[in-house]
Amino acid sequence: MSLFDLLAGKPLATSEERAEHIGPIAGIPVFGLDALSSAAYGPEAALTLLIPLGVAGIAHIVPISFAIIGLLAIVYFSYLQTVDAYPNGGGSYTVASENLGDTAGLFAAAALMIDYILNVAVGISAGVGALVSAFPSLQPHTLALCLLILFILTVINMRGVRDTGKAFLIPTYLFIGTLLLVIAVGGIRTILAHGHPIPVISPPHLPMVALALSPWLLLKVFASGCTAMTGVEAVSNGVGAFREPTQGNAKRTLTIIIVLLMIFLGGIALLCRAYNIGATDPTGAGYQSILSQLISAVLGRGWFYYVGIGSILLVLALSANTSYADFPRLTRAIAQRNYLPHVFLIRGRRLLYSHGIYALVTFSALLLIAFGGVTDRLIPLFAIGAFLAFTLSQAGMVVHWMRQPGPRSYHRIIINAIGATATGITLLIVLVAKFKDGAWITAILVPALIYLMSGVRRHYDGVSKEINIDRPIHLDNLNRPIVVVPIDRWTRITEKGLRFAMKLTDRVEGVHVDAEEVRHDVEAMWQRNVVAPISAAGLPVPKLVFLASPYRFVLTPLLDYVLQLEQDHPECQIAVLVPELVVKHWWQTPLHNQRAQLLKLLLLMRGNPRITVINIPWYL
Repeated sequence: MSLFDLLAGKPLATSEERAEHIGPIAGIPVFGLDALSSAAYGPEAALTLLIPLGVAGIAHIVPISFAIIGLLAIVYFSYLQTVDAYPNGGGSYTVASENLGDTAGLFAAAALMIDYILNVAVGISAGVGALVSAFPSLQPHTLALCLLILFILTVINMRGVRDTGKAFLIPTYLFIGTLLLVIAVGGIRTILAHGHPIPVISPPHLPMVALALSPWLLLKVFASGCTAMTGVEAVSNGVGAFREPTQGNAKRTLTIIIVLLMIFLGGIALLCRAYNIGATDPTGAGYQSILSQLISAVLGRGWFYYVGIGSILLVLALSANTSYADFPRLTRAIAQRNYLPHVFLIRGRRLLYSHGIYALVTFSALLLIAFGGVTDRLIPLFAIGAFLAFTLSQAGMVVHWMRQPGPRSYHRIIINAIGATATGITLLIVLVAKFKDGAWITAILVPALIYLMSGVRRHYDGVSKEINIDRPIHLDNLNRPIVVVPIDRWTRITEKGLRFAMKLTDRVEGVHVDAEEVRHDVEAMWQRNVVAPISAAGLPVPKLVFLASPYRFVLTPLLDYVLQLEQDHPECQIAVLVPELVVKHWWQTPLHNQRAQLLKLLLLMRGNPRITVINIPWYL
């Protein structure tokens, strides 16, 4: 087994696809990490905005968190219906495109692509933030750690859905068990202490009140906290990845994810209020994440603390796996409608749409580098894409049920209409509240992506219109071509090119660019090795053409000659045979000139339909 096969796994045959399908146990690590891990940075994003309110600000996190939980419940019931309606996968792009039209579909596609890319960047940076909380000396290496985790995640995900689910199983359930234990122990102590438990390790002292509470501030806090809802759509988009019964397994997975997320959000909010835990400045010295403070306050800083922080780090970093699972599926669906390059339709060696993963990793790395790997700087960009996708998906489902009336259609329409309304209102709140903080970037990126995808579609439509035909083959103008063979000196490569040209036509021209004044030697070589034996055999002798090049240019005179030849002979095609040496090892390539490659490129760029380029390789 090669090292590459060891890292990326052996290639999988198409017939092995069924074995790659997963159940609810593996479905949670694959499709639920984004949603579950957002419990670590959603409440923190909200509490960060409450820092100026001091201790008074903590009290507001509970009603805000429960408002988010209520919204989460609405979205949950809406997506259960989406799974029923689209058993092969019904992401926002598919639902919006089929029910609201291509424009709405493109809005959903752009929003989701941005959301998935941001999920990778935010998840990894939040995971590194948890690590820095436990080991402050690592803070200067934040960006390097983010990029290292991105690389490791990519290697793991390239092995396929099934192997990825197995690899992330232990960290995921360790995180779930750790956080549930902290919430349970903290809740029991809070009840026993009548709402005022004594922390094992006191959280950092909160600053004095520097700002008065305002409705605008509450809206901004709510908008930041809504980032905890990202990733909820993943299961509906990846229904096809589950084994039979696909819809039942998908709905069970979605239910487990949503229930756990509700417990996490509610428990963290209540314990933060009970233990007076607030956010600290993520860019300042002594930064501690909310969960770091919470575990310390409930259970101290013993071995369990480091196990808990380790599991949080792993799951936050691994939460990017949701994007790895869904982004390639999304780009494939878009490419099927000709709005993205068709390379996204190609399945890789492990039955993955690998080019979608390459694009995801590239853009995520650029984001991490641009923002220095700091989560708080990325949060304002995050929630808009998710809620725009939520809204379009639910609005599309309303239209879907209206087109397919049935016994329960009326109730389904009401549920999806409530979902569309609630997420639409939240989208407006998030957009307005976070506009100055960076949401304007998303507001620009979405239309820009739509314009780009529309341009791709126009290109494919134009290509299809130009090359598609519905008629028998034309049999007129089947004259033999004039074949041009560039000649340098007499070699096996030259011989192979001339022999192949003579098989095609009796109108062969060997063209030599006389850049070094060696015309006499070339003429002698041509007479001895070409003219004499071919004449003796009674075959048509190829013509030798010399092109003067006083400035020692080689490619330009050749190109000009071919273009002129095409104009002088409108009755036939011009075929240019390009002999080239193919080395055995890649590192030998720079040892030989690349004129053949450049000539082919120039001919393809400046040529026309009557000029054909034929490559004649000589393999060493």
